[in-house]
Amino acid sequence: MIDNASKHGKLGAMGAQRSSTAGSQTAAMDGVTASYEIKPSHYFKGARADFVALLPDNATARILEIGCGYGGTGALALANGKCGAYIGIEIADTAAAEASKYLTHVLVGNVETMDLPFEPASFDAVVISEVLEHLTDPWTVLTKIAPLLRDNALIMASSPNISHYKVIRSLLRGEWTLTELGVMDRTHLRWFTPSSYKAMFEQCGFTITQVQPVSPETAKIRWANRLTGNRFRHLFMRQIMVVGHKRAN
Repeated sequence: MIDNASKHGKLGAMGAQRSSTAGSQTAAMDGVTASYEIKPSHYFKGARADFVALLPDNATARILEIGCGYGGTGALALANGKCGAYIGIEIADTAAAEASKYLTHVLVGNVETMDLPFEPASFDAVVISEVLEHLTDPWTVLTKIAPLLRDNALIMASSPNISHYKVIRSLLRGEWTLTELGVMDRTHLRWFTPSSYKAMFEQCGFTITQVQPVSPETAKIRWANRLTGNRFRHLFMRQIMVVGHKRAN
């Protein structure tokens, strides 16, 4: 039997532990945000013209972008009549402030922890360019945003390919060298191959219809892929790009 004093002492200790854990999590999130604030400015720039080209012309469409950076992709989509509203979510304050000059609305925060103030079936498309590799749990984020999309809404995403031959070559040398940018960016928390990347989306309510490299394959790589029946295509894909849609409920 536990007396009240002991019970209250244990409850107090548990409360203190929860407060400590919450404080640690907050500090960790602050650290994540800070890691992006010190990124060079060109890290957030650039428009994904390849993604914009895949969007249908629809002046009334609403598009959501996770990790909108400086807003280049959204600005291009709006300018080309691909949508009537383009909403961005961005973790870095500086980038978000710049994006807000061009996009319909920008939410500042960590998509993993923030509440998203949107009604179900609010968007016709979602863009996730070079973001999921930075998250602790990208599966949960994809599951979180799926209800915000209309049935058959377009999804376009890209992330680095950890099965690229240069990474494998480094591993064969016993090397795992992190960098400020690129496949081995030190802020990456998750690593994908083309097949595991597609599988993640499929597990979270999406149907993926295209898996391809972000950059067009050179003639030499196309020749090598034809010669090997595409069995080693993943070795030459520096960044993985997927295109698909939300499965209808």
